[in-house]
Amino acid sequence: MQCNSEKEDADEMNSTLSDQNGTRLDRKHSDSRDVRNVEENQKSSIDPNLYLYDDDLETRPHISTFISSIANYENTIPAATDPDAKPPPPSARMGTLIGVFLPCIQNIFGVILFIRLTWVVGTAGAVCGFLIVLTCCCVTMLTAISMSAIATNGVVPAGGSYFMISRSLGPEFGGAVGMLFYTGTTLAAAMYIVGAVEIVLTYMAPWASIFGDFTKDAEAMYNNFRVYGSLLLCFMGLIVFLGVKFVNKFATVALACVIFSIIAVYIGIFDNIHGNEKLYLCVLGKRLLKDIPIENCTKEDPILVDMYCPDRKCDDYYLNNNVTKVKGIKGLASGVFYDNIMPSFLEKGQFISYGRNSVDIENIGSQSYNQIMADITTSFTLLIGIFFPSVTGIMAGSNRSGDLADAQKSIPIGTICAILTTSTVYLTSVLFFAGTVDNLLLRDKYGQSIGGKLVVANIAWPNQWVILIGSFLSTLGAGLQSLTGAPRLLQAIAKDEIIPFLAPFAKSSNRGEPVRALLLTIVICQCGILLGNVDLLAPLLSMFFLMCYGFVNLACAVQTLLRTPNWRPRFKFYHWSLSLIGLTLCISVMIMTSWYFALIAMGMAIVIYKYIEYRGAEKEWGDGIRGMALTAARYSLQRLEEGPPHTKNWRPQILVLSKLNENLLPKYRKIFSFATQLKAGKGLTICVSVIKGDHTKIANKAVDAKTTLRKYMTDEKVKGFCDVLVAQEIGEGLSSVIQTIGLGGMKPNTVIIGWPYSWRQEGRYSWKTFIQTVRTVAACHMALIVPKGINFYPESNHKIGGNIDIWWIVHDGGLLMLLPFLLKQHRTWRNCKLRIFTVAQIEDNSIQMKKDLKTFLYHLRIEADVEVVEMNNSDISAYTYERTLMMEQRNQMLRALGLNKKENSKVVQTIVDHHYDAIKTASRVRFADPTIEEIQNNDTQNEEKRNSIQSDGAESTEASDLRTNKDESTEKPDVNIKSSAKPDEFNVRRMHTAIKLNEVIIEKSQDAQLVIMNLPGPPREVRAERESNYMEFLEVLTEGLEKVLMVRGGGREVITIYS
Repeated sequence: MQCNSEKEDADEMNSTLSDQNGTRLDRKHSDSRDVRNVEENQKSSIDPNLYLYDDDLETRPHISTFISSIANYENTIPAATDPDAKPPPPSARMGTLIGVFLPCIQNIFGVILFIRLTWVVGTAGAVCGFLIVLTCCCVTMLTAISMSAIATNGVVPAGGSYFMISRSLGPEFGGAVGMLFYTGTTLAAAMYIVGAVEIVLTYMAPWASIFGDFTKDAEAMYNNFRVYGSLLLCFMGLIVFLGVKFVNKFATVALACVIFSIIAVYIGIFDNIHGNEKLYLCVLGKRLLKDIPIENCTKEDPILVDMYCPDRKCDDYYLNNNVTKVKGIKGLASGVFYDNIMPSFLEKGQFISYGRNSVDIENIGSQSYNQIMADITTSFTLLIGIFFPSVTGIMAGSNRSGDLADAQKSIPIGTICAILTTSTVYLTSVLFFAGTVDNLLLRDKYGQSIGGKLVVANIAWPNQWVILIGSFLSTLGAGLQSLTGAPRLLQAIAKDEIIPFLAPFAKSSNRGEPVRALLLTIVICQCGILLGNVDLLAPLLSMFFLMCYGFVNLACAVQTLLRTPNWRPRFKFYHWSLSLIGLTLCISVMIMTSWYFALIAMGMAIVIYKYIEYRGAEKEWGDGIRGMALTAARYSLQRLEEGPPHTKNWRPQILVLSKLNENLLPKYRKIFSFATQLKAGKGLTICVSVIKGDHTKIANKAVDAKTTLRKYMTDEKVKGFCDVLVAQEIGEGLSSVIQTIGLGGMKPNTVIIGWPYSWRQEGRYSWKTFIQTVRTVAACHMALIVPKGINFYPESNHKIGGNIDIWWIVHDGGLLMLLPFLLKQHRTWRNCKLRIFTVAQIEDNSIQMKKDLKTFLYHLRIEADVEVVEMNNSDISAYTYERTLMMEQRNQMLRALGLNKKENSKVVQTIVDHHYDAIKTASRVRFADPTIEEIQNNDTQNEEKRNSIQSDGAESTEASDLRTNKDESTEKPDVNIKSSAKPDEFNVRRMHTAIKLNEVIIEKSQDAQLVIMNLPGPPREVRAERESNYMEFLEVLTEGLEKVLMVRGGGREVITIYS
């Protein structure tokens, strides 16, 4: 690969150095080669093409190993297995329809739809009723959007909504909201049980009343509900205790009942489009009557006369008004919709009548006779509280996240589609009910005017028993689901150990059932049943669900506004403003509905929060509240001092080590703009420079340098702090800065240092400082970023397009994945596309490796093209041997000559000239010190010429003098060094890795806007020869690339696939 003349030059150089201490050096080198041979035997398993990374591969996995372990991860706890047993069949992984959509439909459609929606429409009117339903649906839709963002921000293990909230807002908020959600779910079971009893006693078997005629006494009705509800609770609790499988199977039956019942109602509405002649109401004046057969609905009928005229003294309203028959179901074609537009809110004790005339609604007399009265005072806000439980249940899909085939896809689609479906049914039902049923019948809550029949049931086709049986079974199924889910939620909270007094409820029975949690759930549910009234239970449990939904919106808003690096939801249709609107709606609805119930829920949340905070929840879940603490003051700093941040809260807190020139000006201005682009204006940035000297003598210079440094930061819009340190030695000063900079949790975790472009000219001093800094950063477990070709990096006010290529060789915590994502947050790099390359070893399956890497990126929510590069040819070329030999000869020459710094730089430049003349590569750019030429020229030819001058001809005017000096200087010492004919195998392998990787990178990423790659670890031996070789390897690895970012992680994970 080299011509004969070039070989002769090399031989001449070797012979010049072969006359001094040859035997001693040969013996010393042979001993070191023996040691290296032993190391090579120990590392024989390393791929020859990756030998440069051998030290890293001992402690950091190769990419193929890492992504394979991630791809094969399952989010369930593996059970103990019998090695002799047959492998179990794979668990069924549910899709969007079965796993999310249908469970949400079942949980959203509940008892309120059947027994209260007609009453809500009649009382509030079509307009206000529509607004009530729309408000409730908007709350759940906005919450579902926020929940979708949280659920798609990583893998959500089994645990669903509680897991999402607690891991997003921290243990204090998580415990408080978890208990609220548990309480709401338990009270929902009580509401479903009371609703089921109401359906049976009121509409199916009124003869079963054990407290007399409950139509005449509301308390008798509620007492019936309490007794039968308690019995039904015991029966359902026994079912849950004995057979959860039956509950799951019954869920399918209940879902079928719900769907069929709704279809029957819709068919009935259109079947009765012209009204129903079988259902009539008896009306006295404008007041609705009950307990009167329709055939007796005349003013002269003895029943009414005896009732209203006892002792021949008739009621005034009876005397002044006639008794009429009114069709109850008038049909869509009747125009009754216009009669149901306006609201008809009443106070308790007022009569249900047409219009708002006080004569008709006020009870002036002492008796109500058989006229139907309002049992509670109604208002717009109260009806919201009563109706809201009918839109809850949106988290049924997220609760099954552990059983979904693709939770990140299924949860958003299934939940939002379920909300759209149920909202459509509710909103259209409001309009259809208002356009079909007479106003008085709509407002008759218990159907007393039609003989204790359910209004919705009389609309349905083919008859009322379809709705009665269907609504009862569906309500029963919803109650069983609540009694099954609530104990498991309580057990999950107890197992997290954030509320100590719940520890006993973390235990399970021999069958794995949370028996203790079930018993507590039954006790709380019994307390709800003792209220005995759905209209009281509904607003109460609405408070707990609204609190839970409010915190979901808060979690999404906090994560979005904080812009934590781990916040990368795959669901893109969210915004922090929508989350804040959802939070505001939740709070507003709570206060409007029932301020005292709202205070109870908020007080309960505050007490649990303060209790967990007081007892000290020693949990770190990477939540948003911990992320907010990063920007707080003393209190937050003290909290952050307790330990390192969670992986999800990790963000690069940058320390920029800026080198100053002779005029105390930063040498590389664009290193500041790069820091700005990397941080996108967020987080901590500290810029530090070190000046050599005595601080007592040059303190003023340090102040001036700090002022200049601050000006550069301001010009490049770097938000952070700066400082200048004076030290006797630059290396020691940099080491002190890295070890001590920062305060508490605001200590930098990432160091940016410029590449020493003139390391060949300045000799050992330059690379010694660089490598010492690399070692110090690694010892402090900090990440290191080395931008090369910094003057070619874009300005912060420019926008570029193209590719950012990531060459992922070894896994060092995921920093290589995180950096391009952070860069793309800045407008400069936003239009760039990511391409990820990784190198397959000989034994790797490239196809599977590419598939695993795509799976890993999918879970990371990072969009990038993936390519696996195969380097099958591991044979070491003659060119590699020659280049390694020339590198070793140069080191031998410098070591033998022992020149001073001035002579050293001249001889080094001569050797560099010989070295590069012998290399024929397709390099587009070679790196010299970017400060050699300050003038920027936009002309392409001049730019290429400048690059060439920077790399090879910086001192071309002195070339002949340098060679003369080299000849003279090499004649002065009487040396006779015999160079080895064969280079060190240790160096050959590393040179082979650098050359082969460089060839592949040049081929794939020649035109990339930025190439990001792993920075190989520095040599463990502190020897000038090894350190010089290390710098040469890095030069060869990055040769021909214009903009390179070499990255080395700090030894901890900085990116995660989990929520």
